[in-house]
Amino acid sequence: MRAWQISGNFSIDGLACHGYADPKPGPGQVAIRVRAVSLNFRDLLVIRGLYSKKVPNPLTVCSDCAGEVAAIGEGVTRVKPGDRVCGIFMPAWIDGDIDESKARSALGAFAQGVLSTTAIFAESAVVPTPAHLSDVEAATLPCAGVTAWNALVSHGGLRMGETVLVQGTGGVSVFALKFAKALGARVIATSSSDAKIARLRELGADDTINYVATPDWEESARKLSGGRGVDHVIEIGGAATFNKSVRAVRMGGRISVIGNRADGAAEAPNLTAVLMKGVCVQGIFVGSRAMFEDMNRTIASSGLQPVVDRVFPFDAAANAFRYFETGSHFGKVVITGE
Repeated sequence: MRAWQISGNFSIDGLACHGYADPKPGPGQVAIRVRAVSLNFRDLLVIRGLYSKKVPNPLTVCSDCAGEVAAIGEGVTRVKPGDRVCGIFMPAWIDGDIDESKARSALGAFAQGVLSTTAIFAESAVVPTPAHLSDVEAATLPCAGVTAWNALVSHGGLRMGETVLVQGTGGVSVFALKFAKALGARVIATSSSDAKIARLRELGADDTINYVATPDWEESARKLSGGRGVDHVIEIGGAATFNKSVRAVRMGGRISVIGNRADGAAEAPNLTAVLMKGVCVQGIFVGSRAMFEDMNRTIASSGLQPVVDRVFPFDAAANAFRYFETGSHFGKVVITGE
């Protein structure tokens, strides 16, 4: 087995590929032959040493993989060799509410990740891959897909005809756009790039705003929603954009806080406006296996396909992270297995 790991030198240059004996699944475990791994902003934070210093040393990076079951341990009944599966982001979060023990099982940080040729999972921590998706497409689901689904559906209760505002063109935002359209909602999407805005429209965005050309994009969003404000905001910018999202959302609306990419000083959150507008602010930390399975049913029935920007071979993993770091991608960046 080969694995890309970080070991003390927290930087992309500190990534190194190491070889190990092939792991064998124990009782209740499955060995997955990893065919594809997708990248998330969290992975960059881990690699830069900005997520936590309390990670295993060495640490195999990344949380999201798809592949096929290569071998099963004693007592495994949920899958069999040859089945196509995805691993879940938090192997301990099967259903119910999140808690500390579930959160600490998240892969690629406090637990070993999946940027390797083989990965071991508990049989309870894998889900079948939707049949119409390739492994490259399926690898985008465990974090970005489930996060968007949780925000809009599991906790968001999205209803047909509501309006969703999505920020940017990263994996979560593009999934949110696709899920919202599949469920009959209206989408307003923002980007700093006219070329990306054109692609957002191709994917079904009903209205788009270039937030560089229109710095007061929150006012434009309100106007586009008839002056009432949007029902849901997919908040990616965090402290840098939160107050604008509060102004864009309707009274009684919902803001799903998914990212916090603010650099330097930012406005203090306008808690008075949150209170006076009765806004529900929900933090979204991916989701459970049950949410993943619900999402996959909608993906399978609708034929929805993830958006993959670029694919890198396994040996070029560091270059994949360097490209991802530029922020020029639209949708997901994926690394294939050997």
